[in-house]
Amino acid sequence: MTEQEIQQRQQRARDLFMQGFNCSQAVFASCADLYGINDLETALRVSASFGGGIGRMRLTCGAACGMFLLEGLRSGSATPHDAEGKKNNYAAVQSLAKAFIDANGALDCATLSGMNPNGPTPEARTEAYYKKRPCADIVAEAVRIWAIR
Repeated sequence: MTEQEIQQRQQRARDLFMQGFNCSQAVFASCADLYGINDLETALRVSASFGGGIGRMRLTCGAACGMFLLEGLRSGSATPHDAEGKKNNYAAVQSLAKAFIDANGALDCATLSGMNPNGPTPEARTEAYYKKRPCADIVAEAVRIWAIR
């Protein structure tokens, strides 16, 4: 992928997030077409549950989860008992996680956002919401990390 293509996909992820999609949806849907998932609705539904640190529990950052979903499409095995395939995919995911932590300082949503779990109801997407969260930058960085690996 060229630098220009990476930047376009990063902008797509930012745009999706700013439209109101969660961090996982923004990352996954910005690159899912590379693996034949050309239906945006499908990409958004597949990745919907991972926002807010997995179901708004503030666990693993949804942007990182989006990267991991993409990595499954890139290097995941679809063969039972494929120990080598699993090993290679897990190594790739661990490498992505390390790069994500190096770039952002943490892997968990609570640390990155400064927010604690507070139920399943998402907050309204207001100007104040976007000001207090680093998520738009994090989704763009997650796309870059995944694309250069």
